[in-house]
Amino acid sequence: MGHQLYESCIKACQQCANICDHCSDSCLQEEDVHKMADCIRLTINCSVICRVAAAFMARSSAHSSQICKACADICEDCGKECAKFSASHCEECAQTCRECAEKCQKMAA
Repeated sequence: MGHQLYESCIKACQQCANICDHCSDSCLQEEDVHKMADCIRLTINCSVICRVAAAFMARSSAHSSQICKACADICEDCGKECAKFSASHCEECAQTCRECAEKCQKMAA
């Protein structure tokens, strides 16, 4: 498969990674940063796996589906955690993670 077949998912992963980076940084600026600890951890992990998934797909790796499955799972968890908070950066991250999870789930199938 050429990477063109993965283009939509690659873009979703790249966007999700960027939004997660923004969210984790913004969470560190919150008044009660301790209550954001799980959110920060998950957004960092999500950002990393999204970049890895995008790279695997760009290289048309035979392991893309396994990585995309892991990415979908982590994005789902991250989206659920971010949805617990009313900060706009968390709301945006939750939505972006859900969208990325859906695309990665399709790619993994």
